[in-house]
Amino acid sequence: VRLLEAAPRAGGRVCTRPFASGLAEMGAHWIHGPSPGNPVFCLATRYGLLGPEAAREENQRAEAGGHPPLPSITYGSSGRTLSPQAVSEARDLFNTLLASARDFRSAEEPPAPSVGQYVRAEITRRVPALGGGKEEARRLQLAILATCLKLECCISGTHSMDLVALEPFGEYVSLPGLDCTFPGGYSSLPERMLSTLPEGTVLLNKAVRTIQWQGSFREEGDNARDFPVRVECEDGDTFLADHVIVTVPLGFLKERHQDFFQPPLPERKAEAIRRLGFGTNNKIFLEFEQPFWEPQQQLVEVVWEDESPLEKPSTDLEANWFKKLIGFVVLQPPEQHGHVLCGFIAGKESEYMETLSDAEVLSTMTHVLRTLTGNPLLPTPKSVLRSQWHSAPYTRGSYSYVAVGSSGDDIDILAQPLPEDPKDPRPLQLLFAGEATHRTFYSTTHGALLSGWREAERLNQL
Repeated sequence: VRLLEAAPRAGGRVCTRPFASGLAEMGAHWIHGPSPGNPVFCLATRYGLLGPEAAREENQRAEAGGHPPLPSITYGSSGRTLSPQAVSEARDLFNTLLASARDFRSAEEPPAPSVGQYVRAEITRRVPALGGGKEEARRLQLAILATCLKLECCISGTHSMDLVALEPFGEYVSLPGLDCTFPGGYSSLPERMLSTLPEGTVLLNKAVRTIQWQGSFREEGDNARDFPVRVECEDGDTFLADHVIVTVPLGFLKERHQDFFQPPLPERKAEAIRRLGFGTNNKIFLEFEQPFWEPQQQLVEVVWEDESPLEKPSTDLEANWFKKLIGFVVLQPPEQHGHVLCGFIAGKESEYMETLSDAEVLSTMTHVLRTLTGNPLLPTPKSVLRSQWHSAPYTRGSYSYVAVGSSGDDIDILAQPLPEDPKDPRPLQLLFAGEATHRTFYSTTHGALLSGWREAERLNQL
């Protein structure tokens, strides 16, 4: 067994970096649904990598519907704190609409092609009743609903919910349990898994150029056996193999599959790669000398009060990219991390942010926070760190979603090993794993882990 890793570190989209006085998760952040049905949670527990909170029975049983609400404060762009009641009213409505969007699984004729169009149509129907019929309150409710849609873009890893297919939306499964983090960083999990492998199994900085399959390759000087697969690396090294498990992100496959596999993938698989969605969700970490938020606040939310989900968003990225930011999570506990906010931003705006310098991002974030808090003297953050998943050459985004025009069947087609002909004398040359190959847990680390186990088990069965 050989593991070829393109990057100088293992873990892929699990990536912990030191920041401020603690750690920053550049990629995977939480264990979503830490309960016995989650293999990441079970492994992390077995390795003793989680805090005592995560192990509590009631935390494992909690039905949080995917993302537990954190104690929050919501700032409006007019520089005031918004009424918690107005915020929770709009959020409850949005959550109700989103839950109903999951009910069209295998519907013959879903009411709209995308989640975004469905939710907007439902909001439009309710406009007269919003905010108790008062114009100003109604406008505020619409602005908060616009923020809810942006948050959902971050969760789904998409530019717009108009790109996310409605009919298969309910196939995604949320596990019970209150989301938890790794006190020693998410990377402590892959590091622990790698530590059990024999020396020399993992080769870092080994980017693969092409995978030649359905061939007949021999080691020099050994004519006794031939191999169906030859892996050629960017540095010229080659490896012969009976089987290759391909776990590169869907974003990389979208860009490179034509020249990455020789012969090219069957048309059916190439089509599935083309149809499935893969978007960007980035983080911006800001470190402060002193917090401007209260100790109990764990989420600082942002609402642009002139926005509405019923109006077309601006396409001027340069002028408005920061408006896609949904707010900031306060990293806990501050004793460990310092005073750090972690902002989330998805889509084209997020990709535009990657092209800016750290100084530009820092100055824009300072401006945004001063506007929101209504405090022109709010101190500049002392440091900034952000993820740049779209520009990462072997990732090209964050994670997958089921796009309009695709379905869960495409995920299954992507997961199907090659060659597909059962009569082929040498089956299973190319196997596929990774979050984008798990039909109900796509976009998650537990989906990625289960898909890897699935393919390992497939080889075990040979």
